[in-house]
Amino acid sequence: MSSLAEEISSLEPALRERLESRGFRDETLLALASTLGGDPVARNRLRGVVEPVPESRLALPVDTREARALGRRELESGRVAACVLAGGMATRMGGVVKALVEVLPGVTFLDARLAEVRALRAQGVEVPLWLMTSEATNRAIGRALGERPDSSSLARTFEQFSSLRLEPSGRLFRIAGEPSPYATGHGDLVDALRASGLLRAFVAGGGRHVWISNLDNVGVTVDEALLGHHVASGAKLTAELVERRPGDSGGGPVLLDGRPIITELFRLPRELDSAQIPVFNTNSFLVDAVALEAAQVSWTYLEVHKDVDGRVAVQFERLLGELTTALDTRFVRVPRDGLASRFLPVKTARDLGHVEAVLRARWVGDGLTPR
Repeated sequence: MSSLAEEISSLEPALRERLESRGFRDETLLALASTLGGDPVARNRLRGVVEPVPESRLALPVDTREARALGRRELESGRVAACVLAGGMATRMGGVVKALVEVLPGVTFLDARLAEVRALRAQGVEVPLWLMTSEATNRAIGRALGERPDSSSLARTFEQFSSLRLEPSGRLFRIAGEPSPYATGHGDLVDALRASGLLRAFVAGGGRHVWISNLDNVGVTVDEALLGHHVASGAKLTAELVERRPGDSGGGPVLLDGRPIITELFRLPRELDSAQIPVFNTNSFLVDAVALEAAQVSWTYLEVHKDVDGRVAVQFERLLGELTTALDTRFVRVPRDGLASRFLPVKTARDLGHVEAVLRARWVGDGLTPR
């Protein structure tokens, strides 16, 4: 540990400034490094009584006239913001900034998000769009926004946090002799959004709901009925779930000491079979903005081993789903198939072909046109 402390204290001033402006603290990395040496699988497992969520708590949102009217009132009152996780690189699409990958000819992920808030504005509804970028994506996304004439009034960016990779031995992981920074996970959203001031200003102006989603899930849209359903439930957080299918490797809902939360499958205790969890977390959340501003989350920094430059690097990451441990959470099952699907993730170029028909059907006449 003394060697790591010496390495950190000897960081080049420019690198230290970059890191500290993105939430890096020496003591945090030193504390996390002190936990190395055990079994990372065991370290990451949940502690406590973990049980499947009863089917009765996996509600189906009811698309009623009342729910739509309630959701519409919230939208027309300017109480909804959209927050999109845009820090990722499309490593399976050539290592480019994913936000700038085309989902339709001439239309990028970023264009699609802007088109939705533009279409809402045309209906008299203002929904600010917040994009959580990373050091790897922030400059390119900022440049792309600058090239779109109305984007400054539609979207704002804020950066997630950064840290330094470690060797399994606990020393700094280096590439060509230089320390290797990385983004510390989409769980950064809570603290990074607060630090940006966007959330505080939104709440002060009467904002009540933040709709969080992955950039590459093109199925997510601002839906009046689902919003109304969330408001009527009184929950501080509504998590969207879909039917689990073979190959789904993310997380899902469980009860932890009786409390409903979202967790990753690799965090389940050995005795709980993941087959007992029939639904899958889409990483789409409707969150009470006031509760989000005040939430006190005891974040778990998960130990993740990555292949970087042909070697094993250790990263400590936090995941957004853990926000459910701090806020009263409700689950809703949403469609996965057809034109109504709210889960259309695009991870590879092959996925683009699967979602094109849905996107074209949704956006004809709604203002999404090639640049």
